[in-house]
Amino acid sequence: MEELMRYSSVEVSYNGQAAVRDISFSLQAGEILGIVGESGSGKSTVIKAALGILGQGGLVSRGDIWFQGKNLPDLPEKEMRKIRGAQIGMIFQDAGASLCPIRTIGDQIYESMAAHGRKDRQESDGRALELLDKLGFRDGRRILNSYSFEMSGGMNQRIGIAIAMLLKPSVLLADEPTSALDVTVQKQAVEEMLLMRRLYGTAMILVTHNIGVVRAMADSVLVLKEGEMVEYGPAPQVLAHPRADYTKKLLAAVPELRRE
Repeated sequence: MEELMRYSSVEVSYNGQAAVRDISFSLQAGEILGIVGESGSGKSTVIKAALGILGQGGLVSRGDIWFQGKNLPDLPEKEMRKIRGAQIGMIFQDAGASLCPIRTIGDQIYESMAAHGRKDRQESDGRALELLDKLGFRDGRRILNSYSFEMSGGMNQRIGIAIAMLLKPSVLLADEPTSALDVTVQKQAVEEMLLMRRLYGTAMILVTHNIGVVRAMADSVLVLKEGEMVEYGPAPQVLAHPRADYTKKLLAAVPELRRE
């Protein structure tokens, strides 16, 4: 399989203090990697490092993040803007918060495509309507003419998935994409991300604390604790036969419903 992305001994620091240390893994074409761990373990930091969106004081202080032969932390901002969205997409934890409340969904989709040279509004709307239909929106034109505050959190999250996939990136980074959703909409979101892989061969890095989502989606699993790798391997092996004590405790903490 083709290797799309590789982290090699990556350390990320904020204001000189290391937040994650010695992170190494690879992502193959079409693979879904789940990154799990408790809150504050550095999961989101790991994927934000790839896009250079660590925020004030954050930087990759050691190691390399390779993508299509380029070391992402070394690239100038102008070149990174060409990669964000078009080649590496991102689904944020709260898609509603990342959408502008005073501009229509259609306008924001067009702006995203125009930033990467797709300046035909008719083409933008056509591609958006096609993808929204695949994602189960039966009235796509109404969605394009709507504002984010007019829709539910679940609809905004699914629209976030659509926007992230419009330019058919080879890699999709998903930061807790189901955490704010109820169980029914979580299932929809999972099915829609898996559909994107089937349609476009998209590889994904999925950050989540939801072990059920990892079981449903991931081919491989990386376990983080306090910014360090604890375990990494194929999902069936890590989830069914974990080696690290921390992974065993993490899995044991998942609530189960039992009938007496």
